[in-house]
Amino acid sequence: MDRELCGLSSMATRLILADLCEHIGLDRGIPVRFESAGGVEIARRVREGAEADLLVLADGALTTLEHEGHLLAGTVRPLWISQVVAAVPEGSPVPALRSECDLRAVLLAAKRVAYSTGPSGTALVDLITRLDLADTLGNRLVQAPPGVPVGSLLASAEADLAFQQHSELMGLPGIVIIGPLPGDTAISSTFSGGVLTASHQPHRASEVLDILGSDAASKATRARGMRAVGERG
Repeated sequence: MDRELCGLSSMATRLILADLCEHIGLDRGIPVRFESAGGVEIARRVREGAEADLLVLADGALTTLEHEGHLLAGTVRPLWISQVVAAVPEGSPVPALRSECDLRAVLLAAKRVAYSTGPSGTALVDLITRLDLADTLGNRLVQAPPGVPVGSLLASAEADLAFQQHSELMGLPGIVIIGPLPGDTAISSTFSGGVLTASHQPHRASEVLDILGSDAASKATRARGMRAVGERG
């Protein structure tokens, strides 16, 4: 029997990969599983020589690892796009989020604003700076620990507004998703995949990567709050 393929990924794609790996095992007979953690933690493991076959991370982090020689040349490909959404605790009033003015009002009304350590968090801080709200909101910003869903800070009353990838917030108990950020304030992240140089089965790993990026994977991708690269939002 073929050895199980092992992949590494950030938390944002954990549920999508679980769904698709089950399909790949049943339909293609290829055993594959992914271990998910915070993106910074996964990058550290790769640099320290983790034995794995596949890697799925935010595009910027994955490209850096490719340049460092941790991914096989020619295997890296964009897979999915995820939008950042805003959320509030369940039972709270759900504010409008149709315009930049709405977003400003939502941010200014919040007592504690939670965001992630990943690329969506970096983009949110940049957006707050661009909106000239950095000084006003500085001591209200709460960064979730690596690998911890930002929505959990809403559910535990540690924040009353949160921003994170849709895939990481959807389905969490105790929260209500308001929606994506409006207009020019919208934030999206591209998640890409590649075959690790540490892989002992690079050809089979490439086959799995092709399946992850195929049209057949689009339904599972949308069900988990993302869309395939090239697919209209």
